[in-house]
Amino acid sequence: MDSNNLKIQTIVRVVAIALTLLLMFHLSYSGAFGLTVILIFILVIVQVASLIRYLNKTNEEIHDFFEAIKNNDFSDPYEQKEKGSYNEYLRDQFSFVVSKLKKSKLARDERYQYLTTIVQHAGIGLITFNDKGNVQIMNIAAKRLLKVENIKNIYALREISPTLVDIFEMLRTGGSDLIRLDLGGDIRQLSIYAIELSLGSEHFKLISLQNIQSELEQNEMEAWQKLVRVLTHEIMNSVTPISSLANTVESDIINRLDQSEEKCEIDKEDLEDIHLALQTIQRRSDGLIRFVSDFRSLTHTPQPKLELVSISKLFDQISLLMHKDLEENKVGFTVEVDPKNIAANIDPELIQQVLINLIKNAIQALEERENKIIEVRAFQDDKNRVIIMVKDNGSGIDEEAQSKIFIPFFTTKKKGSGIGLSLSRQIMRQHKGSINVKSVVNEGTEFILKF
Repeated sequence: MDSNNLKIQTIVRVVAIALTLLLMFHLSYSGAFGLTVILIFILVIVQVASLIRYLNKTNEEIHDFFEAIKNNDFSDPYEQKEKGSYNEYLRDQFSFVVSKLKKSKLARDERYQYLTTIVQHAGIGLITFNDKGNVQIMNIAAKRLLKVENIKNIYALREISPTLVDIFEMLRTGGSDLIRLDLGGDIRQLSIYAIELSLGSEHFKLISLQNIQSELEQNEMEAWQKLVRVLTHEIMNSVTPISSLANTVESDIINRLDQSEEKCEIDKEDLEDIHLALQTIQRRSDGLIRFVSDFRSLTHTPQPKLELVSISKLFDQISLLMHKDLEENKVGFTVEVDPKNIAANIDPELIQQVLINLIKNAIQALEERENKIIEVRAFQDDKNRVIIMVKDNGSGIDEEAQSKIFIPFFTTKKKGSGIGLSLSRQIMRQHKGSINVKSVVNEGTEFILKF
């Protein structure tokens, strides 16, 4: 049976009803009454009832089909119908659609199960929650990192750390942060990354958590090893000649003390040697004291006092402070701020210190250049971060040195403590920003500050 059969059956039934009515009216006008007309009238009623029943049966089956779809019921209610029975074609088509939907749902469920398994067994902690904080997914790694079982709302994590929940709420797409958690004596240094998602009219946030404690410990150990090597080198450079000269003077004095009183006199030439040795000891001692003082300043950087500062005004102050040095060294200095109204939450004094250090370094890098140019530029990137660049056309920094210039006491200059860039990076980190370098030997260097 096909769809044409449905049309034919309906037409035949309507035509039969019409012919029966015509016959009844004909008999009535012909004066024929009685049992014949009554029987024909009953026949009309039966035909109309049969048509209504026929149409209702079709409508009921269509209604049942859509109700099943609406309720995600993909069981086939037409599987057991006898062949050639009422509306066989319609039931066959419904069965075909239900079978397709059933296969589609099965494939979707399999994909969902596949993705759920991947998410649950991922090595990185994953949490998704909606605007109300209701949690949809919290994988095994996230539960292990936070030492929790199933939670229904992220606000339940306030018992672990209120700051953690605040970070979850604050972060937007692409945002990241670090937090240190003490979970019953078990220290976790978590790196947090967020992505915002939409599903229909509902908004969600996906948070990834990764424990970087071991990586930090490894980096910390490497940093300490580098620092110890630098400290050892600097201290040994000062202590070795001091010790050697002190031993020489001491030996000379002991030899003279062992002599008789007549021979114990010190002539002028020997006295000058002793004086020179003591001067050398004093200079090296002063150098060692300055080194320790520089180290102390590196470990006692003040906390920034943040305020909204106009970058244009900040650059005007820098230009004024550096005017004399730039003029004496015949350096061309250009400043550009685009747009002019850029402002950032910074400590102006500390950032001035960073910029002055970078400009002084640039001036020194330009000593052997004829055409000396320093460019300072500020703009906003596509994430509305404030970017400041300090660029020179000096001698540049080789690739190996670029990886070390932020290490305390490392310097490529003949005269320099090697703490300026280390302090600058520390100040930028306290501002939750970064400082990076790009350089090409004999072409120039560019330092990039991001806030």
